[in-house]
Amino acid sequence: MIISEFDRNNPVLKDQLADLLRLTWPEEYSEDSLKAVEELMKPERVAVSAIDGDQLLGFVGAIPQYGVTGWELHPLVVESSRRKNKIGTRLVDYLEKEVASRGGITLYLGADDLDHATTLSQADLFEHTFDKVEAVKNLKEHPYEFYEKLGYKIVGVIPNANGWDKPDIWMAKGIVSRPEQIE
Repeated sequence: MIISEFDRNNPVLKDQLADLLRLTWPEEYSEDSLKAVEELMKPERVAVSAIDGDQLLGFVGAIPQYGVTGWELHPLVVESSRRKNKIGTRLVDYLEKEVASRGGITLYLGADDLDHATTLSQADLFEHTFDKVEAVKNLKEHPYEFYEKLGYKIVGVIPNANGWDKPDIWMAKGIVSRPEQIE
């Protein structure tokens, strides 16, 4: 398996990515997943692929925000039969290095809880928000734990962002060391 920059000129890989997005998130990508892929391929974005032979196994992208210092990780997707084989970990690791090389210092993401997969979907997040974040539990294999293993921290939530009791969980990670303070 090879992790590298996505070949933005390869129509076969783009088709495979469109299929992977549509299969993974049919509600978000059922309409026109090829149009979404073209959006992911914009030159200012980072696009990284995991390929075995001529088969796309996974993809991760990043969108520059806040100039170039803060980047949004979006999306990370791995073919369902190949999950839990470190493909996502390797994709994110490559992405972090690439974003850092472009001036990024923070990478962040939203991890929607659409299926009541965490205890955050069972609480009023407008009250004692960070107490509830600190006590979060995973109920149905929500991906926030995957990101925590990679060093990401929950830095906030948006209550009801996706409908009643369906919060968006915001996570972030510093991807470069803070320079020494000059006195």
